[in-house]
Amino acid sequence: MGDAFIFMARAIKEQEIVLIHFLLKEANLDPKDHKISSEVEEYEGGVMGSIGMGTPTAVYAEDIIQVEYTDADGTEVIITLTKDTEGRVLDLDFWKIDFSKLIEYPSPEKVKVKKVFPSG
Repeated sequence: MGDAFIFMARAIKEQEIVLIHFLLKEANLDPKDHKISSEVEEYEGGVMGSIGMGTPTAVYAEDIIQVEYTDADGTEVIITLTKDTEGRVLDLDFWKIDFSKLIEYPSPEKVKVKKVFPSG
């Protein structure tokens, strides 16, 4: 039998809210217009920091913004904020290029905007 991958909801952390609001502002969007769920689900067991904020029926529509961050171990991390087909914030997706555990959660001043997507 294969292992089932179970998502566990938890309260969103303040540092996650701060980063999401920063990313929305960088994409020329008003955070007040984008409700963020108070509960999130960690992806890949919380190893890289990715979280989902959508409902079980939410469907990915597109990326809002992508930024780069260098973790404390010198490894590059790509962070992408996405939205669903209803225009709601869906995921804050982290991809550490060597797939290792995120060591230090990025603060807004430590990220560099890589790309803002047209429809944001």
